[in-house]
Amino acid sequence: MKDVASQAGVGLKTVSRVVNGEPGVTPETERRVQQAIEALGFRRNDSARVLRKGRTATVGLVLEDLADPFYGPLNRAVEEVARAHGALLINGSSAEDPDRERELALALCARRVDGLIVIPAGDDHRYLEPEMRAGVSTVFVDRPAGRIHADVVLSDNFGGARNGVAHLIAGGHRRIGFIGDQPRIHTVAERLRGYRAAMTDAGLPVAQSWVSLGSTAPARVAAAAAAMLTGPDPVTAVFAGNNRVTVTVVRVLAAHGRPVALVGFDDFELADLLRPGVTVVAQDPATLGRVATDRLFQRLAGADLTPCRIELSTRLIARGSGELPPAD
Repeated sequence: MKDVASQAGVGLKTVSRVVNGEPGVTPETERRVQQAIEALGFRRNDSARVLRKGRTATVGLVLEDLADPFYGPLNRAVEEVARAHGALLINGSSAEDPDRERELALALCARRVDGLIVIPAGDDHRYLEPEMRAGVSTVFVDRPAGRIHADVVLSDNFGGARNGVAHLIAGGHRRIGFIGDQPRIHTVAERLRGYRAAMTDAGLPVAQSWVSLGSTAPARVAAAAAAMLTGPDPVTAVFAGNNRVTVTVVRVLAAHGRPVALVGFDDFELADLLRPGVTVVAQDPATLGRVATDRLFQRLAGADLTPCRIELSTRLIARGSGELPPAD
């Protein structure tokens, strides 16, 4: 900074104001300082800035899997809001492992991020209480925190699933299967609850063989779908619990001998181009990320907020697969 000040013919305070975007510098002086910065290749020392201001201008994001199409728009929205606040985003994937989630979250805290956005893999987040008391603002997304009070922004998983299954029932289906992810996951439990509620509302039974929860690995999902579609009491429709399950079920149904209706939770790329197009209950992951990050920066700005639950609505997009009538 001394070299920049010398070359521009200004004081150190003036250079500091230009570098940090503070007022009180004339346009001509700012131009000279910027020219000196470019000529000398000056870069601000963020480590020194942290020591001085106590803030790092970074936020951390712990999500399940960045390769999952659902999390791409969410990650981008978090990054854009953070950027608008002059902050850098650092993220990592938990791979749905509670121990890895904890390790990542605490590693980000050790690097002194100002705030955390967490998509929980575990159900006990008391390990974050000391960090939150120390000033690390934390917001949870997609699933609530476990055993602590904290902000959470999520979708209406129960209502969305209930509406999706009710749509199949309205089309004449009575034997409807549900294939979902691991039952310990909050969103899975809520979507299963919505499925059962829709069936109960219609006075329909749910056979044990019509519900399958577990890994979203294609082999497991394909086997579950095949079992539901065969036997003495096969389903005439399937409600898929997330986009990965839906994609596998689409492949299974393509090889099946009779038409079977399908509604999936989560939209996915090319769903509208298949024949028939795939009917989905769509979330808005970008809005989830944006609302959560806005809440985080309100806290970072010093707002005195009581932890709250923000629930965003879903919407049913009918494209054809969910409108197929029962084959029998």
